[in-house]
Amino acid sequence: MNKNYLYLFYILLSVFIMQSCKVPQLMVATPTATLPAAYLGATDTSNAAKIAWKPFFNDPQLIALIDTAIHNNLDVLMTAQEIEIAKSKVRLASGKLLPSVNAGFGAGVEKVGRYTSQGAGDASADITPGQGVPDNLTNIQFGFQAGWEADVWGKLKNAKKSAYTNYLSSIEGKKWVTTNLIAEVANSYYELVGLHAQLNIINESIVLQNKQLEVVKSQKEAAVVTELAVKQFEAMVYNAENLKFNLLQNITETENKINLLLGRYPQKIEVNEGFTQALPAALAIGIPSQLLKNRPDIQQAALALTASKLDVKVAEAEFYPSVNLSAGLGLNAFKAKYLFRSPESIMYSLLTDVAGPLINKSAIQAEFASANALQIEAAYQYQKTILNGFVEVANQVSNVQNLQSSYQIKSKEAAALASSVDVSAELFKYAKANYLEVLTAQREALSAKLDLVDIKKQQYSAITNLYKSLGGGWQ
Repeated sequence: MNKNYLYLFYILLSVFIMQSCKVPQLMVATPTATLPAAYLGATDTSNAAKIAWKPFFNDPQLIALIDTAIHNNLDVLMTAQEIEIAKSKVRLASGKLLPSVNAGFGAGVEKVGRYTSQGAGDASADITPGQGVPDNLTNIQFGFQAGWEADVWGKLKNAKKSAYTNYLSSIEGKKWVTTNLIAEVANSYYELVGLHAQLNIINESIVLQNKQLEVVKSQKEAAVVTELAVKQFEAMVYNAENLKFNLLQNITETENKINLLLGRYPQKIEVNEGFTQALPAALAIGIPSQLLKNRPDIQQAALALTASKLDVKVAEAEFYPSVNLSAGLGLNAFKAKYLFRSPESIMYSLLTDVAGPLINKSAIQAEFASANALQIEAAYQYQKTILNGFVEVANQVSNVQNLQSSYQIKSKEAAALASSVDVSAELFKYAKANYLEVLTAQREALSAKLDLVDIKKQQYSAITNLYKSLGGGWQ
């Protein structure tokens, strides 16, 4: 009979283990994006991403602004706290691998009904020789309780690895936030420099136009031109003054944008007049495979993918039986004077239990499916991040080259139009050109000068964005 019970126990145990260990099929997504061997056929491995941001941006005014932003920007400060949160999760996951030990003290009183099994037993028993069990029974207890889950399937170990990988990912995230912040501050600074340069051009143009207006007024008094010419020149001056106020508003908004990036309230920002930083005509872009190491967002996506795979293993381990050990040791007595009397007051316990899901496993199946889907999503995100990084570099390389050609052509145009202003003024003086030709020449020359400054600003921004796209700026 005892053998039959033993066989039945073994059968039930086998069924329990088989049911518990049945895991849904795992779906795996492997990134398929293969980076080209080179950009536009270039195989030089020199890479501007290795240059630290301070030597790269050699404008002292800009360096001071970036340094302030790195220390005070609210997004950077928030990502620093995300790192602390991730670090705490690593400690939490590490703690679950170790046994938990608790110390406790308790005291209470209990009265049970006389007409119960316990009450009837107490009535016929002595708690100490010659003394019956009192109706109000005091219970005093002091001891230690320990518990530990044996990590048979590596669930806790993989959870710790996942937490640590997420911690590393948060560090890369902070690097990427810093990289983007530096580029944004630099681009806004160049925008501000360009606006100041355009404001100087407008101010010079207003002075020149006012002088020409006085000349036209004199010619009108001499009956050389009509009142219409005077009004046309006045309108040109008013238009230039209107542009000036638009530029002043743009300067204010750009300064406030920079102040916001620096984590401070609006204030004036000093800039070096003109584009004094000698940026290279082209940066060393290296080879595409270097993006995998240099760009923090790609590193972050790679670590997120690794963590998601570990999370799948953690979810998979939930299908397997868990093994828990618990133990207790302490002192227990109904009166304080007996609490430290050994061995009568000593109590201890030792328990091992194995438990696993048997019938209703929908919750852990859903958790596993969610972890599996997140792992596939992370693989696609990693692939997308790599592709996005390559496209950004390709776009900015092309942008730098085209802007360089554009600046050369626009410089020639601006020079030609500047000469046309002098020629038209001279011809107008001797009545060989009308005032409309003078106005047109001045308007086009002014527009070309402003456009030239705008292209120069775009050149600086393109170089900065290429530096960021290569993964430079966080060093």
